[in-house]
Amino acid sequence: MASPSIDPDTVRQAQNGDDRARSSLLSTIEPILRGYFVKRIGKNTDVDDLVQNTLIRVHEGLADLEKPGSLKPFAMKAALFELQDYYRGRYDMKERLYDPELPLNRTTAADDGSDRVDVETALEQLSPKARRIIELREYGYKYREIAQMIDTTEAAIKMQVKRAFDKMRDAMTMLLALILIPSL
Repeated sequence: MASPSIDPDTVRQAQNGDDRARSSLLSTIEPILRGYFVKRIGKNTDVDDLVQNTLIRVHEGLADLEKPGSLKPFAMKAALFELQDYYRGRYDMKERLYDPELPLNRTTAADDGSDRVDVETALEQLSPKARRIIELREYGYKYREIAQMIDTTEAAIKMQVKRAFDKMRDAMTMLLALILIPSL
């Protein structure tokens, strides 16, 4: 299903204080954001919160948006920041609610961080062009759209993504080996 088009004139109207235009924009990007989060974390109850937090970021940053035609990339970058916070554990309910009938999900083992691998370190192994392609792909752009942005073919983009993932996998394997070897 094609994503709905976002009219730059509507963005300008929203930036000028038109509440109806702002509401229309946020309603247009809400299903795009929902799909983005569901694709990455599944049909989890946190999706609603992630979508709402992203919509708040977009709402608050709309006045600063210089190019009205770039609302979708702006919203997707906000979504990526929310997702990063979620993955890093910074995104959590302030107050945990527990069912007294269910056992608590706790462990007494210390968290030494050895079970995590730094994806940023793996991304640093890529060329700037390959990193940009991976980031655009993560923002939700299709191969065809990325190819147009970078002025190349769709097949070349697919090959770049494959090579980038191979390079990242190798880098992450090395990082994991470095983490595991000292513990043996």
